Amino acid sequence: MEERPEERDDLDELYFNPPRERETAIFGAELLREPLSGLPVRPAVILSPETSVTVAMRAMQAEHRGCVLVTDDGGRRSKLTGIFTERDVLLRIVDRGRNPASLPLGEVMTPDPETLAVQSSIAYALNKMSVGGFRHVPVVDDEHHPAFVVAVRDVVEFLVKAFPREVLNLPMQSPIQSQKSREGA
Repeated sequence: MEERPEERDDLDELYFNPPRERETAIFGAELLREPLSGLPVRPAVILSPETSVTVAMRAMQAEHRGCVLVTDDGGRRSKLTGIFTERDVLLRIVDRGRNPASLPLGEVMTPDPETLAVQSSIAYALNKMSVGGFRHVPVVDDEHHPAFVVAVRDVVEFLVKAFPREVLNLPMQSPIQSQKSREGA
């Protein structure tokens, strides 16, 4: 029995371009159920509420982080009391003309931030980030001690590793679209 040309075209299409629904199903079913521990996260920078904003900003810069977590004594075995982010620098300090050198974190941090449990899935992190408009979400243990921070950047890196062919093998951008530096990103 001879194949008709249109049947062969359909088979070629399936071979070279697998259905998008299948990729979506694998993405949704498998990756989103992964625990947060599967993300490429780093230990959080943790400071006390008495630490100056200048010290916090220098720590964020040195560690390439977008936030620091705040506990009562600045230690990992103390309960999380706040988060201080790049957004706080802009909205609570620069925008109000305040001096970061003499300003303690406790005055400008976000107190009692929303958190995720260590055993949460990536789907929960994405939901919290999307619904709350957060770029950083603290992850805490059962005693509410800070474990790490999930950043949007961590989720993006995870997805790039999960789909390297689809992300890293894209054609070159046109010169108009290329970005010369990281400023403004």
